[in-house]
Amino acid sequence: METILPLSHLTLSLGLPHIDFMRKSSNGHCRIVLTGGPGGGKTTAADFFRREMGESVILVPEAATMVFSGGFPRVHEPRAVHAAQRAIYHVQRNLEDVQAAQFPDRVLLCDRGTVDGAAYWPGQSHEFFKDLGTSIKAELKRYDAVIFFESAAVGGLGIEGGNPIRNESMEQAVELDRKLRALWSQHQRFVLVPHDNSFFKKISFGLAVLESMVRELRSQPHRVKHPKARSSKA
Repeated sequence: METILPLSHLTLSLGLPHIDFMRKSSNGHCRIVLTGGPGGGKTTAADFFRREMGESVILVPEAATMVFSGGFPRVHEPRAVHAAQRAIYHVQRNLEDVQAAQFPDRVLLCDRGTVDGAAYWPGQSHEFFKDLGTSIKAELKRYDAVIFFESAAVGGLGIEGGNPIRNESMEQAVELDRKLRALWSQHQRFVLVPHDNSFFKKISFGLAVLESMVRELRSQPHRVKHPKARSSKA
């Protein structure tokens, strides 16, 4: 279910609807995804928030940027795109697991998540999950909350930025935003940070949402990080 909060509601106390983030999850670690179409401001928000919150959170960098900037070819032939998205998926999962192991007491702030690849996959999104031997339900369960930064392209603004890996046109950015929102909005703790002509207002609102979520996460009893040992049978 989507939670859509107008930017006019931005205050120090957001008045967000109560969300029980500390449900029993399959990953044993608190994870918040920042996602959205290209040019949404999620990476900027993540960096600002990391600086503000310090040791409360640890950032999981965007896997796609790491893969493509590391020399993985970014081409448009369908089989090549399939190969790239498989690689990104596995890098994403392992990045999250590495950060969780290194920082067991921090909230993971993920710059995109494992569901994103389905929006970039040529063909139907369900084919992405089938190819990787998983499901959208299983991947959504990895995360405790999703904050979706709507692309500036939705409002007709340019999406040029400091990421040289980004090569989408305005039309492609709008379409990717639509696909990503359709996928991630299936998460029961999905919050939309809508486009705004003022980038400052949008980022400030997103940071306030993040801060509210992290405060609630950290106010709850400490999460069990390790599975219980199996009892031996006589």
